[in-house]
Formats: sequence, C-alpha cells, structure tokens
Amino acid sequence: MADLPFHDRTDFDNAERGFVAKLTPAVVKAADGKIVWDNDSYDFLDADCPPTAHPSLWRQAQLCAKQGLFEVTDGIYQVRGLDLSNMTLVEGERGVIVIDPLISTECAAAALRLYRDHRGDRPVTGLIYTHSHADHFGGARGVTDGDGIPVIAPAHFMEHAVSENVYAGTAMNRRALYMYGQLLPRSGDGQLGCGLGMGTSAGTVSLIPPTLDITRTGQEETVDGVRIVFQLTPGTEAPAEMNFLFPDRRALCMAENATHNLHNVLTLRGALVRDTRIWSRYLTETVALFADHAEVAFASHHWPTWGKDNIVTFLTQQRDLYAYLHDQTLRMLNRGMTGSEIAEAMQMPPALEAAWHTHGYYGSVSHNVKAIYQRYLGWFDGNPAHLWEHPPVEQSRRYVECLGGTTAVLAQAERYIREGDLRFAATLLNHAVFADQGNSPARKMLAQVYTRMGHGAENATWRNFYLTGATELTGRPSAGMTTTTSPDMLRALTAEQIFGSLAIRVNGPRAWNERFAIDWHLTDTGERHRIRMSNGALIHEQTPSGDDGADLTLRLTRQRLLGLLDGEDTDGIDHDGDMTVLQRLRAVLEDPTPDFAIVTP
Repeated sequence: MADLPFHDRTDFDNAERGFVAKLTPAVVKAADGKIVWDNDSYDFLDADCPPTAHPSLWRQAQLCAKQGLFEVTDGIYQVRGLDLSNMTLVEGERGVIVIDPLISTECAAAALRLYRDHRGDRPVTGLIYTHSHADHFGGARGVTDGDGIPVIAPAHFMEHAVSENVYAGTAMNRRALYMYGQLLPRSGDGQLGCGLGMGTSAGTVSLIPPTLDITRTGQEETVDGVRIVFQLTPGTEAPAEMNFLFPDRRALCMAENATHNLHNVLTLRGALVRDTRIWSRYLTETVALFADHAEVAFASHHWPTWGKDNIVTFLTQQRDLYAYLHDQTLRMLNRGMTGSEIAEAMQMPPALEAAWHTHGYYGSVSHNVKAIYQRYLGWFDGNPAHLWEHPPVEQSRRYVECLGGTTAVLAQAERYIREGDLRFAATLLNHAVFADQGNSPARKMLAQVYTRMGHGAENATWRNFYLTGATELTGRPSAGMTTTTSPDMLRALTAEQIFGSLAIRVNGPRAWNERFAIDWHLTDTGERHRIRMSNGALIHEQTPSGDDGADLTLRLTRQRLLGLLDGEDTDGIDHDGDMTVLQRLRAVLEDPTPDFAIVTP
C-alpha cells in the first residue's frame, strides 16, 4: 500500500469534472415519507481516514460519494451519487434519452428533476438498459411510462433480468443485505459504501419491457436523432450486456464492463459465475471497434475517462486484469492447486497493482480466483475428505470436542488474536459459535474479530460482510432488505418462469405421495400449459398433447394466474374437473425465509 500513488489526484479531478449542481439535500423520499436514499449521510468522508478504515478504500469511498449532475461531453450528462449506479442522459432533437434509470423509481425521478432544473424540461424520448441487473432498470417508471418511446436492451435481457431476481431472489437479497452493509451505520467504523458506489436505494423497483432488442455487434439505431452503434457482450459482467458508441459525440458507454475497480466474477450475494475469458476478449474487441472514435468513455458506475490514450490505457488494463486472473488460475489449477490455494498464491503484475482502478474494492482477487476455479471444476477440490463432510453444526461440535470444549477453543482463539492471526481466530470461534450458539463469550469474541477484519479490509463488500456479521452475532435487528420481486417483475415473468418459481417452493417430502395434473389455458395469450406433481417434483409441460390426464383444467388470464397462485380466491374462474386439486397444490408449497441466519446456525 505504501507504493500506491496517493498524491495522484487525477481520479478526483475526473470525478469532479463537468460538475453542474448537487441535489440539496441529497435525500430522496417515497410518497409515504420514508427515506429511500441519503447521500448526505456520507459527509463524514470529508475527514481524514480513521484507523478503522483501509486508506485505499477510504479514498474510493470519497470518490464514489461525489454527488450531483455532471456534464460528460456536449449533450451528454450523468447524475451520480443518487443510487448505487449512474443515470446518464443524452440530449436529442426533441428531448432526452435516459440510460440506466437506477434501482428505485423515486431516485430516478429525483435524478431527472435535477437534470431538468438545469437543462430544461425536456421529455424522455428513449430508454436504454445497458444490462440485466436491477440497478440499471429498476427506476424506469420514475422517468417514463414507456408509451410511444423506444426501450432498448441487449438480446435476452428479459430472460435474465427476471430469472436472477426470482428463482434465487430471496437468498440473494438476504446476502445482499450483508454485501452492501444496509444495516450498518454510515460512519468511519461502519459502512463506507461498497466500492462500486455507496449503496442500494430502498424504493420502488419497476420494469418496463424492452421494445427493441440489440441482437448483433455493429447494429446501429437512431433515437431522437442520435446515432448509436452497439457491441453485444453477453457473459461478461451480466449474461445480457452491451457497450455502445455515440459516434457524433465521440462518447463510449462501457456499461459495467470497465469500471474503476476490479469487478466481481462471482458476487458475494450470489449469482451465476461470470466468464473472465470472454470478458477480456470483449474488451479487446471494444478497443478495436471504438477506441479511434471516442474522446470520452463513461460507465454505469464511477466517473468518466477523457482522452483517447487514457481510454486505451484504462480499457487494456481492465482487459489484462481479467485475462491474467483467468489464465493464471487455469495454469495453477492444472498443476493440481485448489481454489483457496490459488487465491493465496496469486500475485498480480506490478503495473496492474499500481493502477487504482484494478484494486478489489468490490470484487477481490481472492474470491474471484475461487469463482474461476468453481466455473471450471465446481465446488469439489478432488480431496475425498471434502466429498462428504459433516454440515457446519455437526462438524463444529466435533472440532470443539476434539479441542477440549468451548472454553479451550476460546483460549486458543485469544492466543491467535494476540499473535495477529485473525483469520484462524475467526475459524476457531466460528466453530465455537456453531457448536454452542448460545455461548455469549464466543459470540462476543467472534464479533470483535469480525469487526477488526472489516476495519482492515480494502474490499468494501468484505468489510460490509464482516461488520454485518458482527451485528448478527450481537443480536441487533436484521431488517431493511431490498426486494426485487416487484409487481412489474412478476408481470414480466413468462408462464414457464411462473411455473418454475412455483416448483422451487414445493416441499418435496410433503408432496411425495401427491399425484395430480392441472392444465392451464391462458385466454389472453392463447398458451396452454400443464403442471404435474410426480414424486415430489412439479413438472411443467408446455402445449400438452391431448386432454387426457388432467385432474383440473383452468381457463383464465395470465394476470389471474398470478393472483391465483398468490392465494386469491377462485370465484368466477372457468374450469373443468376437481377444484380441490388447487388446495392440494397450495398445501405442499412453502414460503421462503427472507431473514435466515448467515453467521450463526
């Protein structure tokens, strides 16, 4: 860290360049008065770095906290610091094109008002989603109802935007609470942001389906008189993502494929493992396609980069970062090293270490390497001892017994703490807590260790996980989780996704002896579907052949289907067969647990 160029103020200059105005106060409220965003809570970052924070992370937080309306280049503006992501506004002949309308409708509306206060009351004439993550589409209805304007997204956007937020949405949202530190106080010893931005807003998530898909690299579209040339980049930071150039403005949008930090290959909240190999290759393609035609590169997070040479340096270093992690992980993997061993052995090139934007404020070298290993070889490292281990509680009880009981474990942990080995102290204390979750001294000591580890972390999401884990151990309330399963999201589900989300709620043992089939005729779409309970599994079949085998046939709209599965009554539904089958179906369904424990049993 001593070799890092803290004297270099280039990033600060770029983060402040083009400043027009702040939102004052930088607080966004919902209609009921609830605060959904408060950027003023980060004013403490104006001070020097305290001993409870990593100086490099403190610097990154100071940069991410800069809030307001900024001019990127002639006719292109960004609102930054009003949510996790940036909202970009491109002025056209009649109005303004909005790129990535934040997470919440309330924040998006506030960002648009800030823009209009200083650039005039221009109508929204187009909407672009760079990729399929909620912080890039959730605020859509805060800027437009979508009527009569193009809504542009990369191919397969809807499939991935919906599936990620529904199938594993409960668990992801619970873990996101830890990853983004939503329960932590905003302070020098609490939450400092998340490296990619300051945090996630807590307002209304919406979704307006695209009207125009980008299906190929080189596709050119004109929106409100503005020419846009697209590059598809599926499988990079998101399964559906795209970069694009405004050739007449010489401005390049990098979506979330090149930001001012090492990104996640696998987020700590959970997701599909991303492909660092293809990510790197698409960045090479970006340079070849667009570098000669751009004077500024901006992204959906952080601040822009100006000047062709600076853009090329930035993009090639980002490219080399993901290529190096991929290739070196595979090199060591093929020598028989495991993911955790590779993570410890990985050494980054000095030139990349010296660049601020390659540092792991959001992703980290350690957990990204393990994700690359997972992508190729899965969870099993080949050691038979790890093939059928006891689950955490049973394993911990045995470890603690072998070590002489909880008191002996705590004594050993204290020794490792004194020696500065917080990592192994955490391992020992974790076993103590899982072996005897009511042991107050063990919980307190582990909370103290997690707090120290969090304060020393350069990675913001590690810091947030450690500090939030400490709050769980000390019994503080666990609330405030953002939900992405909004009405718009549910309406966007295909019928197949609706039945898929139903199948993962079936309590298998409870359904072992159930046998029934239900046919669904969706009168507004003309679709026909069958679900069949078979050996505890809910099997879906589209367009079932023949009319045999169904215990119940329902004829209803897709919207009524959603309501019916959510517990609405069956009055007035056109049907043939035994309606009690629906009760049998509901009886084997269970609701997810949104507040499950993470650092305790």
